[in-house]
Amino acid sequence: MKTCFVIQGFGKKTDYTDGRVLDLDASYAIIKEAVEAAGLQSIRADEIQHSTVIDVPMYEMLLQADVVVADLSTYNVNAAYELGVRYALRPRTTIVVAEEGFKNPFDVGHIAIRRYKHLGEDIGAREAARFKAELKTAIEEILASNRADSPVYTFLPQLTPPQWAAAPAGAAAPAPTVAEPPQARGGLFTVAAAHLPGFIDELVGGAAPEPVATPKAMLDEALAKINPPAGEASDFASARALLQKVRELRPNDPFVTQQLVVATYKAKQPDPASALLEARSIMEKSLDPVSTNDPETLGLWGAVHKRLWELHARPDDLNAAVDGYERGFSLRRDWYNGINYAFLLDLRAVEWLKAGNKDDAIADSVLARRVRSEVGRLALAPAEDEDADPKKRFWAVATLWEAALGRGDAAETARWGAAAEALAVPQWMQDTRLEQGRKLVELHKAFAALSAP
Repeated sequence: MKTCFVIQGFGKKTDYTDGRVLDLDASYAIIKEAVEAAGLQSIRADEIQHSTVIDVPMYEMLLQADVVVADLSTYNVNAAYELGVRYALRPRTTIVVAEEGFKNPFDVGHIAIRRYKHLGEDIGAREAARFKAELKTAIEEILASNRADSPVYTFLPQLTPPQWAAAPAGAAAPAPTVAEPPQARGGLFTVAAAHLPGFIDELVGGAAPEPVATPKAMLDEALAKINPPAGEASDFASARALLQKVRELRPNDPFVTQQLVVATYKAKQPDPASALLEARSIMEKSLDPVSTNDPETLGLWGAVHKRLWELHARPDDLNAAVDGYERGFSLRRDWYNGINYAFLLDLRAVEWLKAGNKDDAIADSVLARRVRSEVGRLALAPAEDEDADPKKRFWAVATLWEAALGRGDAAETARWGAAAEALAVPQWMQDTRLEQGRKLVELHKAFAALSAP
């Protein structure tokens, strides 16, 4: 079977130009369907089981794969680098795709980029069907064509693609099941000459490599422990152990580090305070929370310091929490950072009143109400999306409930509270919502009491 290597990150990645978070696994699911519909085997780097350095099978795939689909969404520099390697190695059968928000930063307007559209983090059903059909057709056409799509071979047509070096004299002949390497013909590979020796042969019919857990498999297992099926308890400690292993393999992947931070502080080991300090240390070393423009990182920075404030009531922790959520909300205009920002503004307003600073207290209280009004608009569409995953939908519904509670809108509070209760999610999610609501009510009572003449 012919193979298609997909150049793409995995998990959720942030587009730093606009703060959007894209679920690249959702993108890959559509790409894989299109590849398989065209009759090829789809392989992404995280699916490769290997017992050696990942660079070896990756470079083999870039050379040997019959087709390569490169997804440049979120301005992934690794994907751009691997695309460049493919262009240098193979004159044709390379397809470039990207989410519609991608703006090509390179002076290569002559390269066709096929676009798809995310609705929030995921791809909607109609868009998925459209993009799948377009990509399937593109794969079929590019395999049938003899036209170079690599700019290297387009502008240097006399260039001959690289080949495996001939075996040294006296070396053992390759096994008869291994095909001869492809030959250059007229500046183009003759792909029909089949596959080169190496990792790809194992994938398409040779001996399978010894099973090794891939980073993606371990990440999926960790996420399942953080967000188990409804009725099951989360296992943050086990998730943390898995994520530490994934991070060793992918130290520069911010999504992996962000999930490790979550698992670390929620595991509360050896105690809540120590876990929070460790989570903060991980962020300081790897995520640059002071100057980052990643809304996910800023939200985590706010969450960690919010909990540190709850333990120690240090003003510096409260201000750091407010700053994290404020910056995240300003960058992304998202309901998650917004609802937490509003809560902390109310919390700080009470602290201002305790310190005798009524003007700043009123300013924070008014701003909190305005933020909740905007959050209500931002969270409405995802909260009403009945086709969405219940866990994702829950947080939007819970946000509308909390926003209404904070505004004192009893009817909307009852409406969204009932909607939240109706969703099948892990109990810790419901408990988190109710505890947050209890704290908000107590804050408003304290503000009213301290504001009284």
